Amino acid sequence: MAEARPVDHAGEAATPEPQGFWNAIRESLRGTHRDYTKGPIGRSIILLAIPMVLEMLMESVFAVADIYWVAHLKNADAVATVGLTESMLTMIYTVAIGLGIGATATIARRIGERNPEGAARAAVQVIWLGLIVSAVIGTAGVILAPRLLALMGGSPWVVEQGAGFTRVMFAGNASIVLLFLINAIFRGAGDAAIAMRVLWLANLINIILGPCFIFGWGPFPELGVMGAAVATTIGRSTGVLYALSRLVRSGGRFDIKREHVKLDPAIMVRLIRLSATATFQVFIGMASWIGLVFTIARFGSNALAGYTIGIRVIIFALLPSWGMANASATMVGQALGAKKPERAEKAVWRAGFYNMICLGIVGLMFVLFARQIIGLFTDDPNVVPYGVDCLRIVSYGFLFYAYGMVITQSFNGAGDPWTPTIINLFVFWLLELPLAYTLAIVLGLGPRGVFLAIMVAFSTLAFVSVLVFRQGKWKTRVV
Repeated sequence: MAEARPVDHAGEAATPEPQGFWNAIRESLRGTHRDYTKGPIGRSIILLAIPMVLEMLMESVFAVADIYWVAHLKNADAVATVGLTESMLTMIYTVAIGLGIGATATIARRIGERNPEGAARAAVQVIWLGLIVSAVIGTAGVILAPRLLALMGGSPWVVEQGAGFTRVMFAGNASIVLLFLINAIFRGAGDAAIAMRVLWLANLINIILGPCFIFGWGPFPELGVMGAAVATTIGRSTGVLYALSRLVRSGGRFDIKREHVKLDPAIMVRLIRLSATATFQVFIGMASWIGLVFTIARFGSNALAGYTIGIRVIIFALLPSWGMANASATMVGQALGAKKPERAEKAVWRAGFYNMICLGIVGLMFVLFARQIIGLFTDDPNVVPYGVDCLRIVSYGFLFYAYGMVITQSFNGAGDPWTPTIINLFVFWLLELPLAYTLAIVLGLGPRGVFLAIMVAFSTLAFVSVLVFRQGKWKTRVV
């Protein structure tokens, strides 16, 4: 009599495999060619999410490491320079993330359809798009750096002394774009462990070189705040070179061949159409952060520096949670490609629950130990209170936002970027920005009004996303 095989949550026969959480961790870090369109959903999410969480954690380390060392210059204007430049770089992040959303959705769908040839062609076209866009943005940013800092409300010191930092970051923006895009390709294919290793390498170099270039340790020149930009660019560029070497290596989920390298207008148009909507979606969210900086800047460099440090710490927490959301997006894209929409939906709810637990714990720690955490970055008594308020107040929305992050990325993974775009437009532009100005300026709450507006927006995004997701229209999208 044949032995019954175990059945996964989607009603499919599952392949027998070693069980246990530690086995899953080892497999996820080692990398696997597992088929994520079948087998236990929970284990598949864990195998994808662990390296994606670590990848996003490493992405956030770039920002935190820069702020940590620049804050040791004991100059609030230097910290403000980093904050203002990062706000401007949101344009680059917007394009990179938008193109990455299109890349992940397209490649995940091709992998789910068992079409590696289509995945290879799409991957090359994404890289071409990234190179073209980064060249345009980089040229404009290098030329206009001082003027952009002035427009952002920077002090005279920031405009004169901080322009070097801004120019280096814009000049090296191709490393930012390609790092996002190539890792998005790996995530869509289910090769999350490779994307994780790329960020490990890039961050290790940045962490080592950061203080060397900022303070002039050993044979390195003392570049001050500009040294942080030099170290970050070198680290990211090294990561890009390693990622490209892995992408073109044979034996992966798909093989890139010489004939794939040429421009393919048909594929590029489809990617542009998908990514343009996703880019606008991300732009809405990113532009809201710029709007918030304008409001915060009204209260001086101390408030801006405290906000910058607090937001950097928050991003440090949220980016790993985006790793869980990205795992959900990959599961959704591949499951829809394999004609298994029920499996895709179950994966989203499971990933949202996992994310709620993790982000809820982090939020509680931020509320309880906000002063100690901000104190790791600065002891300036004029800056610390703003950073503490930012960290505590925004963290109150973490529990809700955990589901919002997962569901937003799941829409994108399904090839439906329009739905989260409309939600973002409502939540961030029609709610968050007017609310921040009203609370901070009109009602006189100051920077706290901005922090409250962020928390309200996070929570509203989660609530609206859940309502729309339950309607199920995303299951019928064609990529």
